[in-house]
Amino acid sequence: MISGRPFIVAIDGPAGAGKSTAARRLASRLGFAMVDTGAIYRAVALAAVRRGIALDDDVALGRLLPELEIHFSPSPGGGQRVLLGEDDVSAEIRTPPISLGASKVSARPGVRAGLLDLQRRLACAPENRGAVLEGRDIGTVVFPDADAKFFLTASAEERARRRHAELCAKGDPSTYEEVLADQLRRDKDDSERAIAPLRPAEDARLVDTSALPLEIVVDALVAEVSARLSEGERSGP
Repeated sequence: MISGRPFIVAIDGPAGAGKSTAARRLASRLGFAMVDTGAIYRAVALAAVRRGIALDDDVALGRLLPELEIHFSPSPGGGQRVLLGEDDVSAEIRTPPISLGASKVSARPGVRAGLLDLQRRLACAPENRGAVLEGRDIGTVVFPDADAKFFLTASAEERARRRHAELCAKGDPSTYEEVLADQLRRDKDDSERAIAPLRPAEDARLVDTSALPLEIVVDALVAEVSARLSEGERSGP
């Protein structure tokens, strides 16, 4: 563990691999802060759409970023809410159009550079004992020196099945075939972008969640992070 900052856990992986839910539960069990970087990019995409800004307009996006107030707050039912200014956008940023929009804005170099400092500040806040960050490039770009790194993945079909079930529960009429097509398109965009493409860090532990119950995944993450915390405490500053 690096002296002078919280213990950082990086969880990367494609959409639908279960990393958001696993990250939230890991943070809760460890008493760590949770920084959902994907939600940050989704909030940027939503703000751009609301203002009629094209998602590839680097100049307009660059002007937009300093104006945005994106933060998280505890949800009464557990978990956390995503706030854009004072507006709770937790549900709105999870729609398929905004999901694809987030993939587009995250490919813009200016957006990625502009949000790096925000992500690091949220994770390294003085009150944090530790922080869990999940996204696409946490272990490779945002915190290449993270104390523990994981890359969660699953088959495209399984990830689409999970996402389709979530959307059905919310009353979304999207078909499984449409969700799978969106999934594959987003995977392609994320893995082929020139800036910070989706890929596991060389020292990340790969976890295939296709056939694993969520609790088994979380238990494995908790066990490894706890072991590393103990090692750090034994070695001292």
